[in-house]
Amino acid sequence: MENNKSTQMFAIRLSFAFGILMLGIKWYAYHLTGSTAILSDAAESVIHVIGVGFAVFSLWYSFQPADEEHTYGHHKISYFSAGFEGGLIILAAIFIIYVSIKRLIFGIEISNLDKGTYFTFTASVINLILGLYLVWKGKKSNSIILIANGKHVLTDSWTSFGVVGGLLLTWLTGWLPFDPIVAIIAALNILWSGGKLVRQSIGGLMDEGDKNTADAIRKILNQETTSKGLEYHQFRIRESGNIIWLEFHLLFPKGTLLEDAHNTATELERSIKKNLKTQANITTHLEPIELHDEIHSETHD
Repeated sequence: MENNKSTQMFAIRLSFAFGILMLGIKWYAYHLTGSTAILSDAAESVIHVIGVGFAVFSLWYSFQPADEEHTYGHHKISYFSAGFEGGLIILAAIFIIYVSIKRLIFGIEISNLDKGTYFTFTASVINLILGLYLVWKGKKSNSIILIANGKHVLTDSWTSFGVVGGLLLTWLTGWLPFDPIVAIIAALNILWSGGKLVRQSIGGLMDEGDKNTADAIRKILNQETTSKGLEYHQFRIRESGNIIWLEFHLLFPKGTLLEDAHNTATELERSIKKNLKTQANITTHLEPIELHDEIHSETHD
């Protein structure tokens, strides 16, 4: 657990450090050229640095142990982090579109396109490598914060490559409107990425379970209960950051000793955890099959 924490914290801090470096490169390129497309790229880097700063705190906070106020732990802050970053991305996209349309209407001035293109391309390659690394680390450790941040970095990279393409078109053709048009296209891509992060954040906060994970757990439960002559119901699953919370009722024949029922339930829980790739907290409610209908009819009265 501690090693996993250290690995994730290193990755997110690395993202923050490179984010500041990319911000410096892109704003310098904008200073050289005055390009709207480069401005769009640089504006997203500002958002990225702010978002990663919050992600660093969120990741640290998610590892804090449960306390009296947060008895289920602090893992859900990862959804706030993803939503916060997504919201910032959307604001950046709106700003880019506004500036681009304004320049299309009132005039465009660009200089030093060769140097600006070089710096932007360099930033694109660095971000591509960093984004792939963060997504890989996030999936390996099942960290929604790292995955969200990695996808943002990749979006930043694709945006930068698009900007490079626009700069090359402007440079080769001399037609200046290519620059703000490419910026608008890049902004629409950024807008889509931010929307997906916000959607993911809302799903997590609303305890939206992953269907594939639920189906995999049901398959294990079906196999285990069938082999032991048992039944189960009231299956529920939700995810909180990188932890799965699972509960279900396990039905035993009347007269089964409590100790035997508990040992069987524990064995079944271990089987589920062994087949999952992430940490799981499982709560099993033990019931007699014969009194099941009577007990639940009283509960609903």
